[in-house]
Amino acid sequence: MQVMRRVHMTTGAATAALVLGSLAGMTPARATAPTSGPVSGAVSGTAVPVARPAASRPDPGFTPAERRAAMEEARAERATTARELKLGSEEQLVVKDVLRDTDGGEHVRYERTYGGLPVIGGDLVVHTSPGRSVSTVDWAHPSRVQLSSTTASVPRATAMARAEGATPASGDTARTARRVVFAALHKPVLAWETRVTGTKPDGTPVDDLVYTNARTGAVLAVHAGIETDTGTGNTLYSGAVSLTTTPGGSGWNLTDGARGGHSTYDANNSTSTSRGTLFTDADDTWGNGSTSSRQSAAADAAYGAALTWDFYKNSFGRTGIRNDGVAAYSRVHYGSGYENAFWDDSCFCMTYGDGGSTLNPLVALDVAGHEMSHGVTSATAGLDYSGDAGGLNEATSDVMGTMVEFSANNASDPGDYYIGEKIMKDGTYLRRMDNPSADGSSVNCWSTSTKNLDPHYSSGVGNHLFYLLAEGTGTKTIGGRTHTGTTCNGTTLTGIGRSAAAAIWYRALTTYWTSTTTYPVAANGMVKAARDLYGASSTQCAATVAAWKGVNAAPTEACSTGGGTGGGALANGGFESGATSWTATSGVITNSTSGTPHAGSWYAWLDGYGTTHTDTLSQTFTVPSGTPSLRFYNAISTDEVGSTVYDRLTVQVVSGTTTTTLATYSNVNATSGYVLRTLSLSAFAGKSVTLKFTGTEDSTAATNFLVDDVSVG
Repeated sequence: MQVMRRVHMTTGAATAALVLGSLAGMTPARATAPTSGPVSGAVSGTAVPVARPAASRPDPGFTPAERRAAMEEARAERATTARELKLGSEEQLVVKDVLRDTDGGEHVRYERTYGGLPVIGGDLVVHTSPGRSVSTVDWAHPSRVQLSSTTASVPRATAMARAEGATPASGDTARTARRVVFAALHKPVLAWETRVTGTKPDGTPVDDLVYTNARTGAVLAVHAGIETDTGTGNTLYSGAVSLTTTPGGSGWNLTDGARGGHSTYDANNSTSTSRGTLFTDADDTWGNGSTSSRQSAAADAAYGAALTWDFYKNSFGRTGIRNDGVAAYSRVHYGSGYENAFWDDSCFCMTYGDGGSTLNPLVALDVAGHEMSHGVTSATAGLDYSGDAGGLNEATSDVMGTMVEFSANNASDPGDYYIGEKIMKDGTYLRRMDNPSADGSSVNCWSTSTKNLDPHYSSGVGNHLFYLLAEGTGTKTIGGRTHTGTTCNGTTLTGIGRSAAAAIWYRALTTYWTSTTTYPVAANGMVKAARDLYGASSTQCAATVAAWKGVNAAPTEACSTGGGTGGGALANGGFESGATSWTATSGVITNSTSGTPHAGSWYAWLDGYGTTHTDTLSQTFTVPSGTPSLRFYNAISTDEVGSTVYDRLTVQVVSGTTTTTLATYSNVNATSGYVLRTLSLSAFAGKSVTLKFTGTEDSTAATNFLVDDVSVG
């Protein structure tokens, strides 16, 4: 009997319950595979799904009641899903959300537990076909979780003491500590999660989760529960606006019954965690347009919350931050001279300061859009507030806050891509999306060092990308302000419009991104989103690829479904005609949904058995003249641990009696997604040769070598 290869899948994921914060003293690295268990995806970290038709777009008729029913159904099936994903017996899935497309396909977001303990960074998204079978999966952590024990060596009290020393707060206090499995950009380890509260020097509250290795006591990471920003957009100058209020007592309450019950409170210049005092008024006329009335700031906050609710509902069919019809609440007049605003996921609320020497009151229209979008990010992809993911988190809020400003169409503050220009007392701005580096701290272009920046500055890559995608390059006047877009690679781009760009961003955020998504992985997610919404041959998809290249984060995803019979000088380079023109070991050329193609439905899968095994794949053809090269997409996932080479994929050219090895890849070269390989064939120009891929595997553990879209030209 033939030994069956292990089943591997990939999924789209979301994270834990709250928006995570900065990793303390930790450089994010690729998650390390566990010592045993299945390779959890033919592609680590993110899936490369089969391109679906343009009908794969969000279903606007998917009601909150249907969503709740779908979540209950997913909960009922989670044990079966866990088995399909080859999770370990100690792992269980926790349903977080379900999205449905017009073609009937669904995207189910899960969190994970291990031995009853939450897995931090263990989120995933399972994408199902219209027939309800699993098609692909995106993972925040790409492997099965396996620990030797869930018993802590470090006492709880010790972990709490070390957590207090790891935060920047004054008067910090470790409130609680619980055992968890920490797997956020880290090999899964048993850890203590300690909640630490306090106050920063500027008055911003601290509500951090500190993760401490339960074996060694080392601090692994600090995740901020409160995300701050100095605001964007309007101040008290939005003019006379309509507010939905609720009768109460002898007058009116500043509670919006038409939008989930959003209420606005006066924090009374306190920095406590209490809501404060609900704003009420006898004649339902709020404020006077200046700071002489405390109601003016409240009116701006209520207006911003209403416009943000309407933007998400009208643009994406999203009803409220958590898509459950329930609103957050707002607090104004926080602290004394407090120059910030922040979203706090633990209270599900927004808080605004009155400003001081540098800023006007921060109750601006797109401050509301920015801050509430942190809540949307938490409820969907849950992007960590560190590394590239932290920049994406902040960029998402800048993008959506800007879109709220545009959607308001308020003559007092026309929409533009300047962030915070209305709240700056000196008439400048906080950030610019057309040219982020103009603020002196943000970056326009992605690099491997971007992850080391503060999220407000690494957000520049995402902001720049969105501007280029929406507006293109060149100089133009938007909202009465000059904007100039230039790419990092010198190309000229034509924008697709801000609505289409926002739709692609939102689709990627809610459907493909996970807690640990990096900028290059985000690029792939947006290309997939563009294919879903507008089709593989659409202008919007091509523009998405070009814009990401324009910020130096070129996606490996392609717009066309690819995988056709062509491969330049090669025949059937995408394997879409099965084994035609190829000679291969049985089972190598496959359309199995246990793995994932780079594009199309078919691909080559060498090894992955976990036993001593050799697979081969070859084709004879004539190399073209000139300076030809071999191009193919390759994904490697493995159960092997460490830096020792056990399993290999060798790429060779046989010319006459001579065999030349072009490249060798192994288990230590595990990839995060498909990687484009380019190898020179100049030495064989004009010759008839045989291209040969050979996968060799020993008996210790499985390594999967996937090959797709092979071409010579």
